[in-house]
Amino acid sequence: MIDSLPRPRGSALRFAMALSPVILFVLTFGAFAKGGGDGPSVPAARPPVALPPRSGDALPDESGSVDRELAMLQRSTSAADRLDLDAQRAVRRGLEYLRSTQNDDGSWTDKIGRKVHFDYRGSLGKHVGVTALACMAFLANGSLPGRGEYGEQIERGLDFILKQVQHNGFITHQESRMYSHAFATLFLAEVYGMTGMESVGTKLKQSISLIVEAQNPNGGWRYQPGAPDADMSITVCQVMALRAANNAGIHVPKSVIDRAIDYVKNSYNHRNGAFNYQIEDGPGGQRQMTRYSFALTAAGVTALYGAGVYDDAHIEAGLGYLNQNLFSFSRAPEGRFDYYYGMYYGTQAAFQAGGDYWEHWHGKVWSDLLRLQHPNGYWRDLVGRNYGTAMACVILQIPYQYLPIFER
Repeated sequence: MIDSLPRPRGSALRFAMALSPVILFVLTFGAFAKGGGDGPSVPAARPPVALPPRSGDALPDESGSVDRELAMLQRSTSAADRLDLDAQRAVRRGLEYLRSTQNDDGSWTDKIGRKVHFDYRGSLGKHVGVTALACMAFLANGSLPGRGEYGEQIERGLDFILKQVQHNGFITHQESRMYSHAFATLFLAEVYGMTGMESVGTKLKQSISLIVEAQNPNGGWRYQPGAPDADMSITVCQVMALRAANNAGIHVPKSVIDRAIDYVKNSYNHRNGAFNYQIEDGPGGQRQMTRYSFALTAAGVTALYGAGVYDDAHIEAGLGYLNQNLFSFSRAPEGRFDYYYGMYYGTQAAFQAGGDYWEHWHGKVWSDLLRLQHPNGYWRDLVGRNYGTAMACVILQIPYQYLPIFER
């Protein structure tokens, strides 16, 4: 393990996630809604999504329905809490949509290999990365493989991903790349950390070894293992997978993290506080930067947090850039090319920042995500509806902290 990185509150999380969402709702909010109790005891954490149960799932010995509980809460709580209740409903619809679109083999289908800013738009296929993200959305709601409301979906998705681990540790299917590998590795690390499943741990160690070996001399990662160059958008995915594995007790060489920190800091744009896509050698061997963006800056800040860097000028400047550019980024009608990716990492960064920064972010982003949801429960994205929906559901559940990777 990396000695410098703090470990999460694993035992408490494992206990919490063993409970169904509806039971957790009653335990944390039921007494409060009826006029007694003090509400949740863990600051900053919120209950998992606990909307009206499906037909036949109502709890015995409870007066009224969960619908009425939510209505009472909505009338008696602040605007921020009402926004969270709306988000819980949105997540429920999103998770039900994902439940309905899972393939028989446990996977989800979306466009594989799509490249932003290029003509190549990818091809539909069973997507390792989207499958991992969909399963993480279910995990973040309080289910585990084979346990909880979405336990079956997670179990089937886990089985699909484990079957895609190659002999060298690369998790790939239909030519998926290091993005998908990292999201799949992150998912395996979260499952292993919360369950201790040996079959998952074995594959997780292989996939982590692949990430370690694939790091380039500058400290970053690219689309394929062993590539000579690197970019910020792929690097953050690998860093967070390494962090999750470290949280779960898997050894990660400190030198790998140190080189990743150097790469991220070297990608910083001193002119505006943003982070750049790539570092390239320009005329005369001088280092030059490529494009920067909201999403890349969110990736840079979150990568530093994930690597154990918390008090740093690069982070402060990056957070400032994100705050200044949040409104224009978030108001795109259907989201930008990298909308959900940017909000996924941006929300992690904002949540780690906490305080007024988080409250401002929470209000704007939650409202925007609710606006973008289709009445049928999904969120649109150019990669596909499953990707957009999985990302949106994960984002809206980050404050619950049921996934160790999202803990403060």
